[in-house]
Parts: sequence; C-alpha cells; structure tokens
Amino acid sequence: MRARPLGSAPVPLSVLDLATVGSGVTAADALRTTTELARLAERRGFQRLWVAEHHSMPGVASSSPAVILAHLAAHTERIRLGSGGVMLPNHAPLVIAEQFGTLQALAPGRVDLGLGRAPGTDGATAAALRRTERLREGADDFPQQLAELTRFLDDDFPDGHRYARIHAVPGPVQGTVPGGVQSADRPSIWLLGSSGFSARLAGMLGLPFSFAHHFSAANTVPALDLYRETFRPSAVLDEPYASIGVSAFAAEDEKEAHRQVLPGALAMIRLRTGRPGLVPTPEEAERHEFNEIERDFINSWLANVEYGSPDQVREGLDGLIKRTGADEVKITANVHGGDARLRSYELIADAYGLPTARTEA
Repeated sequence: MRARPLGSAPVPLSVLDLATVGSGVTAADALRTTTELARLAERRGFQRLWVAEHHSMPGVASSSPAVILAHLAAHTERIRLGSGGVMLPNHAPLVIAEQFGTLQALAPGRVDLGLGRAPGTDGATAAALRRTERLREGADDFPQQLAELTRFLDDDFPDGHRYARIHAVPGPVQGTVPGGVQSADRPSIWLLGSSGFSARLAGMLGLPFSFAHHFSAANTVPALDLYRETFRPSAVLDEPYASIGVSAFAAEDEKEAHRQVLPGALAMIRLRTGRPGLVPTPEEAERHEFNEIERDFINSWLANVEYGSPDQVREGLDGLIKRTGADEVKITANVHGGDARLRSYELIADAYGLPTARTEA
C-alpha cells in the first residue's frame, strides 16, 4: 500500500483517468489514449492508474472499468491498476468479486478495487442500471453490500449463512478443493468519497480512503480529518492512508494551459445543466459566449484545478499536499486532446524528476 515517492515528489503520484471523449474523437481513440497513458505512467514511475465508472455521459468512455482494466493489464507489467471507482450499489457484490478476482488472476498483486456509493450518473440511468426506482435504498445499504463483497473476495461466509456455499471464482475456494492452488493475494479494497460518509466508514474499517478533491474541494480537509479521527487499525493498515484526486494540467506556459482546461470546465457546465456531451475543442470553448453565471462557475471550478507551467503545477500540488496531509495524489486531466493530456503527465513527471524509464528497485 505504502509506496515510496520518486524524484522530488513529496508523496507517490498516481493517475485517475476517465477515457475522455472530445469533439471529433471516437471512443476507440479515447481508449487508445488511456492505454498509452497507462504505459506512460508505468514508464515514468506513477504508482497506480485508476479508471472511473460513469454512465450515460457521451464525453466519458469508462463505463466498464473491469473491461478497461483487463485491457490495460495486458499492456503493462508493473503499475497497479484499479477502479476509481466501481459504484457498488449499481452491481451485485458477487459479480464485482468475480470481475476483480479475474483481474487479479490476470495481473497478480497489482489490482485495486476502489468502491463508491454514488450512482456515477443521473437518477433515471441509475434506475435502469439497478432495475429499481428505490435508489436511496442502495446507497443506504452500502456498508452491508461492502461486507458482502468482502466476504465473497475472502470466501469466508460463516457456516449457516445463505451464501456459505457460493464462491466467487476466480477466488480462494480454488485453493481448497482437491489439487487446487490459489494465490493468497486478493484485490486491495479502497473506499472513495466526496463527503464524510465513506470517510467515516473507511476509518472505522481500517481501509485506505480516496477523496474526490477534483469535484468536492470544499469537503476535502473535513473528510480527511474525519477519516483520521475515526481510523481503527486493521489487518490491512496500521495507520491511515489517504489519497486525493486532483485536477491538474501542465503545458509549456500558463496561457496554453488555461486554453486547454477551459473546455473541460465548459463540459462541466453543460453536464450540471442537464446537457452532457463531448468535451469541446479549445477553439469551441474560446468562441463560447459565457454569461455571468457561467463565468462565475468557470472561475470557481478552475480555482480548484492546478494548471499552468510545469513549475506552477508542481508548486500547486505541493501546497495542496501540505494543506491536506494527503499520502498520495491521483492526477486527473479532463481536456479535449489525447496528445495534450499525455504531454501534461510527461511535463509533471519531469517537474518532479521522476524516472524516464521505470526500473525495479
């Protein structure tokens, strides 16, 4: 869990990717960029790459994290891969245990299972996913769903439980049958959140916690404080381990960086006003006539994006790490072009002096 930071980075740096689909770009193009990003992240010494589950959003191609992660596992060798996250109420716990048990078999010892309780979409789409209109019930049952999922991953339902004879395969049961051999490793469970609920639950269970600073910045410090205050040592962790997701983008200069991050902010305006679509091009964003409300939103949104020259981004990330005490930073970049996104990660890696070719320690 606790990797050492590389270069001059104060904490390990990781990647959170949404397989962003921009105007004039296909989903196939977006997923190829995600694959290239995974290779880049491995080569430059980023600790892990996660993909996030979202639904019914034309600008996001990461609706099926397990499928994408299987592909990334085939194109990488060392970097940890995971979900940031799987929205557990959308799925049966047994299905998630089977999917991530399969991923663990494909990429032994490097799979993270990050779990969230939000739907990752609007209410109507969530109802279609869950085949029920009682959406609040799914979120309220999250602790029970998490416990069930953990039992399936560990194959340790107690005798007499209705699921005691049901096994997630691939999984530990394969090591208990005659002639069976099974790795003792299983995917590491993380809880994700943008408020205090999952922070408290992660603390009480002694699990690692990842907070969505990139879209809930006002709640970051309170949530991390709550996580640390409620933390109880467990078989997984003896002390808290908190990461934060951060929007960050580096370009050769601040003006170009602003030009590149503006489309993502415009896409967020459209999403928040019920008009989800592809991420516009920088040219489209520059032509857009922002009204006063939109300008206020843009200013507020970009205030929580670390963007600019590589040195400016490094300075911003360093300050954020110091303010929050985060143990790890997951960088996400919601920009239009794949080349610009890849270049940004290279520039950030250079700013921290990360290795140009990852070697085993």
